[in-house]
Amino acid sequence: IGLISSGQEPVYRSSLPTNVASDTAFQQEVSAVAGRLGISEADLYAVMSFETGGTFDPGIRNAAGSGATGLIQFMPSTARGLGTTTEALAGMSRVDQMKYVEKYLSNKGIRGGNLSDIYMSVLFPAAVGKPDSYVLFGRGAMSGYTGRAYDQNRGLDSNGDGSITKAEASAKVLRHRHPQPWRRPNNMRPELQ
Repeated sequence: IGLISSGQEPVYRSSLPTNVASDTAFQQEVSAVAGRLGISEADLYAVMSFETGGTFDPGIRNAAGSGATGLIQFMPSTARGLGTTTEALAGMSRVDQMKYVEKYLSNKGIRGGNLSDIYMSVLFPAAVGKPDSYVLFGRGAMSGYTGRAYDQNRGLDSNGDGSITKAEASAKVLRHRHPQPWRRPNNMRPELQ
């Protein structure tokens, strides 16, 4: 009850993969980074879960061959801009990589932001702060983000209209965000269900 009324969203270990649920150092680092950035831990976990296919593997590489690596799929040029490489990031622990996650997110205008803006800072930084109807890829997108860019992200076009909006892209990530844990039956005493 104290946690609920504190305004802080609880993140239960049962909502994380087993290997992450036992990684208390990583959980503490996620809490610290989320606190410093003024964002929800649950939203930060959701973005990292989506970007790693639910594995939270700091060495995971993009299957499409873009070279993107890690907890938020750092592109090689982005890694260089942060003073590292994707090879170095792939060799880091989750805790060590969080330093670069924070460094990257800290200048993207997400302070106090929601899941959508946190994810946009990773996928399409120009969309941070824009309305949910903002078109990222495809018909209606800014120059250079139609054609191939749309094709690479076609899986995000949930209604198949040829345009991928901020809302559509964020909806995929939202599925990785754990629902309100205190309302989940497995977190309640049986007699309260």
